[in-house]
Amino acid sequence: MPLAVRAAVLDEPGTPLRVEELTLAEPKEGEVLVRIQASGVCHTDLHYLAGDLTCATPIVPGHEGAGIVEQVGPGVTRVRPGDHVVLMWRPRCGNCAYCSTGRPALCETARIQIATNGLLDGTTRLRRGAQDVHHLLGASCFAERCVVAEQSVIPVPADIPPRIAALVGCAVVTGVGSVLNVVTGAAGSSVLVVGAGGVGLSSVIGARLVGAGQIIVADLVPQRLELAARLGATHTIDTREVDLVDAVHDICADGVDWALEAVGRARTIEQSFAALRKGGAVVAIGLGRVGATFEVPINQLVQQEKRLIGSLYGSANTVTDIPKLLELYRAGRLPLDELLGPAYPLSQVNDACQALLDGAVGRVVLDLDRDHEEP
Repeated sequence: MPLAVRAAVLDEPGTPLRVEELTLAEPKEGEVLVRIQASGVCHTDLHYLAGDLTCATPIVPGHEGAGIVEQVGPGVTRVRPGDHVVLMWRPRCGNCAYCSTGRPALCETARIQIATNGLLDGTTRLRRGAQDVHHLLGASCFAERCVVAEQSVIPVPADIPPRIAALVGCAVVTGVGSVLNVVTGAAGSSVLVVGAGGVGLSSVIGARLVGAGQIIVADLVPQRLELAARLGATHTIDTREVDLVDAVHDICADGVDWALEAVGRARTIEQSFAALRKGGAVVAIGLGRVGATFEVPINQLVQQEKRLIGSLYGSANTVTDIPKLLELYRAGRLPLDELLGPAYPLSQVNDACQALLDGAVGRVVLDLDRDHEEP
């Protein structure tokens, strides 16, 4: 029988989310029902809320989540009720050309969810009366419960705090993963991280983990820069006060070996490229609005052999990388507790989104366990 669930619904881009009761159908073949414990608020969600990225509406946002499996559909073999899981917004099939050649972040399976704003069969399990409500990125975890494809969950140890597990499912695997999977020869090298939100700070943690020599972090919010310093930044740049490129060259006269751009704006990508030394590379990990472009000086690209690399989801094999990241956390080698920012109940989801827009320090999280405990 369908369940009644409270969820945050976006009716039109540019309008506030409305927390209301929807009906959630039980999982079909190959699907699981997850009770959400925590859901991180990511800038990607805000892009959809603002209309910078397009989706069908009405829709339930949220793609960075963790919870407990309550029910499984026919044919599910990877998890069972009671398992703690992390959600993946980019599932992998394991069989396509991208999965087979070690690039599962590019798996074509996720395109079904993106194109239909449904699950892997292209349909939805959410309804508001007689109206279909769509799933964002096959997850829709700004809700008490969600139904997702079996390929969209990864079992995790039960002792991992839900807020940490949620972060690892997007911000951490994106930021740390971009360092582990894309940056080469990082030990002793100079690394610039542009943007000190959840993804950028995760990149700082990754750069420290691999032994980068200089870790330079740029942001507009002083408190974020202070946190970056605690997480391993050797230098910080307040871009309200100084020019980013000039400041980088003051620290590294020839420029940096690597620049990780976690903002997704044309200006900061261009600045990151200008801050490189000869032979350096920009790794772009922040999404921008649909159709956004930037300019690259052609002669610098050719004569100085600078490189520009895109990295989706940390270029990770999430099925193996997420468990490894959690083991590093349990071993005390990833200080992920430091990443946790303010927590809000589901009823205050718009406040949570505004906090992120206002430059909250650390990852803003919806604490759904608080909602489940309410009478």
